[in-house]
Amino acid sequence: MIINKPELLSPVGDMERLDAALNFGADAIYIGGNEFGMRAAAANFGFEQMKKAAEAAHALNKRIYLTCNTLPTNSEMDRMQEYLKNAALCGVDAFIVSDVGVLSLLKKTVPDAEVHISTQAGIVNYASANTFYEMGAKRVVLARELCFDDIKTIRDKTNPDLELETFVHGAMCMSFSGRCTISNYMTNRDANRGECSQPCRWQYYLMEQKRPGEYFPVFEEPEGTYILNSKDMCMIEHIDKLCDAGISSLKIEGRAKSSYYVAVVTNAYRNVLDYYLKNGKMPENENSWMYDEVYKVSHREYTTGFYFGRPENGQCYQSGGYVRNYDIAALADDYKDGKVYFTSKNGMQEGQIVEILSPQIKPFEVEVKNLCDVEGKPCENANHPMSQYSFDCSVPVAKGSIIRIEK
Repeated sequence: MIINKPELLSPVGDMERLDAALNFGADAIYIGGNEFGMRAAAANFGFEQMKKAAEAAHALNKRIYLTCNTLPTNSEMDRMQEYLKNAALCGVDAFIVSDVGVLSLLKKTVPDAEVHISTQAGIVNYASANTFYEMGAKRVVLARELCFDDIKTIRDKTNPDLELETFVHGAMCMSFSGRCTISNYMTNRDANRGECSQPCRWQYYLMEQKRPGEYFPVFEEPEGTYILNSKDMCMIEHIDKLCDAGISSLKIEGRAKSSYYVAVVTNAYRNVLDYYLKNGKMPENENSWMYDEVYKVSHREYTTGFYFGRPENGQCYQSGGYVRNYDIAALADDYKDGKVYFTSKNGMQEGQIVEILSPQIKPFEVEVKNLCDVEGKPCENANHPMSQYSFDCSVPVAKGSIIRIEK
């Protein structure tokens, strides 16, 4: 049996997250520039940084995609052409767009540009996918609201050269394909321009128009309900089905998430995907730790989204916050003479049990012994962020490895 080998695509919001994604196994990354991307709150990339990011990715034979998937206004279109031209000169491998005007302009400005149609376009059928292919798209990012049968139908009824990309992990929007206007109405921050204030995560009561002050008992708790709050998507246990559906790229959501999140989630999917591609079956027993990794980042309750049909339990009504069981303590800088040298993030102390995560191997625990500062002097705590320390470790630790602590 020939197994479809999809790309693993990771989110990158700045250079630190770029290093995390590349180091922990992404085949490709997607970034946003200072304009026209759907994550206005992320650090994003100016042209100089964009060029450095492209060079870093290409040095490892990996690809880099630029999001240009907002709905630009008339005034913005006047400077769009120059923006697209400069981004192409930076070396990005593809542009992610949703607006047909931007698509048309891109084809005129950078004729050889590879185009990916954003999930914001809401593609749910093969006719739309074929139309975008005829307009010059190399790939379409399908709407999150599709089930496996829908995706397989689109695969069967589209040109085999058209690549299909789907989201497999991360935050879910309570509105179709992210086309939400609540944020715009309530806070004057337009979700379709990358400025969503996420009011779906807020706490609500229900009140009938003619009965002001009379709250209806729709709440799970006396404090109210998070009735619009979607759970996070997680498809790590269904990599085999994603491959079987003919998906070309497995996309992780989260350009505004931390470098720790990017590293851990990328690493988890990398391990499971590689295991399946090598063995033709999903990990089990002693390899089940691969699945556990996605629970070691800050996350909401997980769901499989719409892949198996309309979710019956896709909302989290008890809380709008995150589950967070682990904290990053430090990043490893070097290993020599039986010591791991690291840069402190959130600190650790002598005698504490920490867990070390290196790319593509099972994480392991170690007790912090002989903790020393940058001058080699013994100390009880490594509590100064961005300062260098070391401790004894009998197992070699790769540069860039994550040292974390269970809360």
